[in-house]
Amino acid sequence: MIKTLLVLFLVILSLHAKDNIDKKINTTSKKIKTFSKTYSSVNKKMADNAKAILEQKNEIYKQQKFLKELTKQLKSKEVSYQNDTKELLKLKKEQEVLQNAQDKIEDELIFTIAKSVSLTLILEENEASSEVALIEMEVLKSMLRSAKEKAKQLNERFYENSKIIASKKNEVNRLETEIEKIDAKQKQLIQVHKKNKESLVRLEESKATYKKELKTIIKKQDTLKKTLSQLQIVKLDAIKKAKEDEERRRAFAAKQSSKDLPKVKKPGSSYQKVKTKRYRGPKTITPIYPYKITKKYGTYTDPIYGIKIFNESISMQPKAKNTKVKTVFNGKVIYADKTAVLKNIVVVEHSDGLHTIYANLSQISPNVKKGKKIKKGYTIGRVNDELIFEVTQKSFHINPIRLFK
Repeated sequence: MIKTLLVLFLVILSLHAKDNIDKKINTTSKKIKTFSKTYSSVNKKMADNAKAILEQKNEIYKQQKFLKELTKQLKSKEVSYQNDTKELLKLKKEQEVLQNAQDKIEDELIFTIAKSVSLTLILEENEASSEVALIEMEVLKSMLRSAKEKAKQLNERFYENSKIIASKKNEVNRLETEIEKIDAKQKQLIQVHKKNKESLVRLEESKATYKKELKTIIKKQDTLKKTLSQLQIVKLDAIKKAKEDEERRRAFAAKQSSKDLPKVKKPGSSYQKVKTKRYRGPKTITPIYPYKITKKYGTYTDPIYGIKIFNESISMQPKAKNTKVKTVFNGKVIYADKTAVLKNIVVVEHSDGLHTIYANLSQISPNVKKGKKIKKGYTIGRVNDELIFEVTQKSFHINPIRLFK
């Protein structure tokens, strides 16, 4: 009875463990699916670059796997290759000796046959008329028999030698085919090695470009955070910022082995947790129109360096250059200045602790100055490539898209 209960308990435990594993697999799959969807919507260019890098890594992995298998094959055939090469040289020498012998046999056989024919003709022409003539005839007949016997032996030797030569030739052909196969694989190995090196160079170049772009995004975010902190709109936690910078530095400095499979890394904590508040105010206009959102508000994990980033703003791409940027509510300009990273920034203060931030402007309108009161729809500047639009309320962030009608 106890034994039965124990077995039942182990079965239940096993089923429970399997159920937990299945749940973990499903959860991980959902996370990866959500990650891919979120990341691709954050920034198409960055997503395309990341995808290209991951594909390149996968290609390198396939090349290295093939190289490993090819090297293994060649190593296993290395001894036979050396033995076959030695055997081939030996066979070719033997073949040469046999062929020389065959040529001599052939010459001797031709001479013997010619001799036999000559003796036959002489015997047919001469008749024995005396004792001496009879003796000569018998000698000639004996010579003819000897010549025929020798011709027979030479013919047999010639035939046997031909069989050996043919056998040797077949073996030579077989060895040459085997050696050619290995030589072709060695050439293939060299080509794949070359291709792999070229792929690695391209990968490093792509990663360097991608790293630069990612750093630019992070730098823009940091500049905005610093600006808002200086204006005492959003408090910047120096300790968290230092920790974030250190984790990012480590992520960028970490050398990724080209042998590693491309995979979604475990999200790190290298981002400052952002307090998001639900917007409950009136809907309003968009700062630019028409536009396309290239970066959405929210968290995404970089697939190459595994850095978790919270995007506090949205990026809006105008349909045309030099597009007018308009304020979305009535308010007062509390900041309007040029920066090294984000070009021009304008911050407008509204009622109930609401602030709207317009960054990456190609220019600020000449009459927009700090302290100026402006109405909704007022042109504060122009943008060429991308407007970074951010909204805060009493140290909370708001998803800017919630403001629009």
